[in-house]
Amino acid sequence: MAVAAACVLVGLIASALPASADDPLYIPWSSVLPGLTQGYDPSSADECRSGRLQCVDHVIREMERRFSPLAASCNHDAVFALTYLRTTQEYRRSVADGTFFHDTNFVNHQDAVFAEMYFDAYDAWHAGDAPGTPPAWRVAFDAADRGLVTGTGNLLLGMSAHVNRDLAFVLAEIGLVRPDGSSRKDDHDKVNEFLNRVMEPLLAEAAARFDPTIDDGQLPWTTLDETALLQMLVGWRETAWRNAERLVAAPTPEARAQVAADIESFAEAHNRMIVAGTSYGPLDSLLGQRAARDSYCATHHG
Repeated sequence: MAVAAACVLVGLIASALPASADDPLYIPWSSVLPGLTQGYDPSSADECRSGRLQCVDHVIREMERRFSPLAASCNHDAVFALTYLRTTQEYRRSVADGTFFHDTNFVNHQDAVFAEMYFDAYDAWHAGDAPGTPPAWRVAFDAADRGLVTGTGNLLLGMSAHVNRDLAFVLAEIGLVRPDGSSRKDDHDKVNEFLNRVMEPLLAEAAARFDPTIDDGQLPWTTLDETALLQMLVGWRETAWRNAERLVAAPTPEARAQVAADIESFAEAHNRMIVAGTSYGPLDSLLGQRAARDSYCATHHG
């Protein structure tokens, strides 16, 4: 994976074009790594479990309900809440005609289950239930509550907890294969395409509303920064699929519990590294960077 990532970055530098109006360079490298596991046949009368499009609308309305007060109060959790909302709205646009995925209803169902993981973690933490909050999310929410990290840090912490931790459990729970036994990996990788579309406008909006440093890595007339962020996210999503395979393939409850513990530790370690790399340091404190961020948000959050 490390060698592949290095090759990707070399390719990006060699091929990037000065066209800021275009989507970031999309490199579908994970699609060459097919799924392994077999066997799944979902069925339910529930609107979200059956994956009707109205379920995606329900999810978006719930995200909007949660996001609005966070944005209005300049809560540092607003950065990831915006990220997830805009991503889900782009997902909704992508699936509107039912042709984007091989099995749109199934992925709609996954969208709802995945969002519920985030809602549950957020609600547990903010109800004071730290033990009931997954470790990676505890790191993310604590950093937001205490104002420890930059806006970029808040963005990465939420993404990491949701993908490195939640996604593997969701995939294992809902199934990695279709009723005919074929892998759902193609639809899993297809998600990367709409993530590619949303990345640049999302970073621009988050910087404009909450923390102007979020797009400080922007290279003028290129999409290299968005492409690098996307490729990191694609790597995390690939790891989540492989971890889901490990969960499904575990031969005993004890073995599955060990895999689950590995996933929790992996996600928590990633988030602690993100905190270390994006925290406001002594110089930032001296210059009032956090206070400047909050003041900026108070003026621009709307």
